[in-house]
Amino acid sequence: MSMPLYQFGNYRHEEQRAEMERLAAGGICLFCPDHLSGEPTHEPLLRTGHWTVIHNRYPYADTRLHLLMVPDEHVSDLVDLSPEAREDFWTALAWIRDHYELSFYGLGARNGDSRFTGGTIGHLHVHVIVGDVDDPDHRPVRMKLSSRPAPGEPEPSAGGGVAGGVDPDQLDAG
Repeated sequence: MSMPLYQFGNYRHEEQRAEMERLAAGGICLFCPDHLSGEPTHEPLLRTGHWTVIHNRYPYADTRLHLLMVPDEHVSDLVDLSPEAREDFWTALAWIRDHYELSFYGLGARNGDSRFTGGTIGHLHVHVIVGDVDDPDHRPVRMKLSSRPAPGEPEPSAGGGVAGGVDPDQLDAG
């Protein structure tokens, strides 16, 4: 069974869903190198031999920093990366830590079939997240790590507004 590239039930913003529909209609993977390198909204912060680091265009609530590490290889699981890309991951992550002078950060990766991981795209990417702990009203950052496709979930351009989207920031913090 083939896994769809975009998961329309997991979007968090209407603008994000519209962009997903546009890309899906063109058969474009947002994170594959040919598209990512030409996307003005995803200006690379770092390019290594196997990874691109960008700001998340749709950062999670309560973050001070939210970056994405995107491998050139189109895979859906970290363990499916080539040994060279797996090794280069640590080079890119060290650059992020050192460049942003991070003393703490979180990593999040959804692996496998994105219909069940809470992700929006079937191209692996790793979230590097720093919560805004200096905010007097600090709230923990939430990341959705599971989902279940609804029976008969609409395909792109078939409707389904915000009701289909799930905002992890609305999850109960308890």
